[in-house]
Amino acid sequence: MKSELIVDVQQKEISTALLEDSRLVSLQKESRNIAYAVGDLYLAKVHKLMPGLNAAFINVGYEKDAFLHYLDLGTRFNAYSKFMDAALSDPRKIPSIADFCHEAEIPKTGTITDVLTAGKNLLVQIAKEPISSKGPRLTTEVSFTGRYMILIPFADKINVSQKIKSTEEKLRLRQLIASIKPKGFGVIVRTSAEGRRVADLNNELRALVKAWEDSVTKLQRSAAPSLIYEEESRAVGVIRDIFSTSFENIHVNDAETFTQIQNYVALIAPEMKDIVKLYTKDTPIFDNFGITRQIKSSFGKTVSFKSGAYIIIEHTEALHVIDVNSGNRSKASNDQETNALDVNLKAADEIARQLRLRDMGGIIVVDFIDMAKAEHRQALYDHMREIMASDRARHNILPLSKFGLMQITRQRVRPALDIHTSESCPSCYGKGEIQPSLLFTDTLYEKLDLLVNDLGITNFKMYLHPFVDAYIKKGLFSVYSKWRRNFGRKFKIVADESLAYLQYKVIDSSGKEIDLKEEKDVSSNQTKKRARAKNRSKEENPE
Repeated sequence: MKSELIVDVQQKEISTALLEDSRLVSLQKESRNIAYAVGDLYLAKVHKLMPGLNAAFINVGYEKDAFLHYLDLGTRFNAYSKFMDAALSDPRKIPSIADFCHEAEIPKTGTITDVLTAGKNLLVQIAKEPISSKGPRLTTEVSFTGRYMILIPFADKINVSQKIKSTEEKLRLRQLIASIKPKGFGVIVRTSAEGRRVADLNNELRALVKAWEDSVTKLQRSAAPSLIYEEESRAVGVIRDIFSTSFENIHVNDAETFTQIQNYVALIAPEMKDIVKLYTKDTPIFDNFGITRQIKSSFGKTVSFKSGAYIIIEHTEALHVIDVNSGNRSKASNDQETNALDVNLKAADEIARQLRLRDMGGIIVVDFIDMAKAEHRQALYDHMREIMASDRARHNILPLSKFGLMQITRQRVRPALDIHTSESCPSCYGKGEIQPSLLFTDTLYEKLDLLVNDLGITNFKMYLHPFVDAYIKKGLFSVYSKWRRNFGRKFKIVADESLAYLQYKVIDSSGKEIDLKEEKDVSSNQTKKRARAKNRSKEENPE
């Protein structure tokens, strides 16, 4: 199976798509300036205790208080709490974790009022990002994630991944980590550490310990609430979690991010450094690899798959509901039971893909087509468990109920990826009336004239829907060639599948979008129109 990773770096977000045999199986989007992301550390203050919930609401600077349950304090909270008091009372030195290891563990059946008071400062880590109307969920069991291991202050235990099957390798890793680990720190050895050299593991361990020490130093000089630690690069963080030796190529369309990822891959797998490639074509990277089309066909309410069958996906606040329909199958069997099993098995494949693709979490209820035979229901259950085995998120699957429903719970850390595939009209903005589409080329010509002759902008790209792009470039003496002669070849027109039919966008030479979409017909005064566009361009390019 050919696996490729495509990284699309835009001004506001980074999108990462995983392809298996050119088929999209995973899509992640990360804002480049995201706050309160999973793994971030904050110095926070206890705002309110809620004994009825056995939890506390914590001020981390978010618009809504974050939630910290008693069970998320961790059994080593006493050691953690006294360390924090010592660190905050004397900013001139970092206390040693080893001095606090003798503290007793807190009972699992205790109450929040026994260990916390309003106004207390805590070092907390984001366990779940804000979802819907809820604030972040927190934990005080702080951890630092690396490629080969996870460092946990105050734990002082070593655990090895269950996915490492060799007993000898487990013993080797356990003994190796025990010999290099500082006292007072726990370590979870990840699957990727299997077979790694002592030097590789030791270097990463030292880096994680330094991250902890730097965090303590920063919190001693900070006032709550404030950000203490976050990943240096969102792109590297995403790659770290999903990187696999099975990748054949990693394509990146941004030079800076390309360098970061290549350096990271060279560090963890030097022999694979050359698979990281810089994408330099004008065509959007997702269009070039056929990802945009797959996104539009996979993220709607209705998703079709083989032989005309389809599933309908509905999202609610508490759960996701999936309905399986046979549709108009061209190769349907005469046997209704066999036909139902065949559709259900194919639907299970698509559902497993959709769960990963949309990162759906929480409770998922699937309404499969009814099957009378118990062996068919068992076969469907076994098949779903088999294909879900490769899902990295923790999940649990229950057998079909007597109503033909399958219940799945899946780890939810981030909001489900909800991409709207319907396109709003860029010409009327919902009013229902647009200018003649035949005159759209006149609008584009005016925009080019404004950009080149009035604003003096050069080396920019104008992106259009592929149909419009094809129309403008058709023929030997095309409209495009005429425009290039008139304006001195100072721009390019490129097709972009993500745009609506009469939509366009302009990107300057530095990669920033020049917002001209609503300039036309806002005012009949041409001078006002050009003045607004000029002011907006100055804001985007202050130099």
